[in-house]
Amino acid sequence: MKKFLWVGIGILLGMLLTVGAWFVSEARYAYNGVLIDPPARAEDFELTDQSNQAFRLSEQKGKVVLIFFGYTNCPDVCPITLNEFKDIKELLGEKASQVEFVMVTVDPDRDTADRLRRFLEQIDPEFSGLTGNLSVLESVWKSFGVFRERQEVEGSLEYLVDHTARIYVIDTNGDWRLNYPFGMEASKIVQDLLHLLRES
Repeated sequence: MKKFLWVGIGILLGMLLTVGAWFVSEARYAYNGVLIDPPARAEDFELTDQSNQAFRLSEQKGKVVLIFFGYTNCPDVCPITLNEFKDIKELLGEKASQVEFVMVTVDPDRDTADRLRRFLEQIDPEFSGLTGNLSVLESVWKSFGVFRERQEVEGSLEYLVDHTARIYVIDTNGDWRLNYPFGMEASKIVQDLLHLLRES
């Protein structure tokens, strides 16, 4: 009887040590991005995607959401970041189905749903490109602390838009957890995303 008791205690201790080691390992995880601590509830919004369908942030719960603010006429930062989204998606493999990739326009005057559709077809048509009326977009920009300013180009009818070039990460519970500066390596972002998915 005592033998079985000690065996049972040994198994229980082994399980406790394993679970304890897992918790210590998780607690020590150092994110590669800028951690929002404590997490902040992401303000809900509703915009229109490239298929003219309503997109609500709150309806993405259960997924990790990556949000980038850009525009289709952007000459450099935006295509670079969206191609990094492609790299992230590829590195995630099967886990990519649990991540939503989103670009919110900072140029609603030109970025119609149709224009966003044609733009994203060249990168990844599964990404969501969002637009809307200016007042709604201004509220979204403000909630994420996004800077956006139109810049006229001398001698041209076209214009550029200066804007914040960070990637924002919303976790599966709808909380804003991380952001990344422009140029962060895709592999480092993937490490963080996999950790967030394990948490959920």
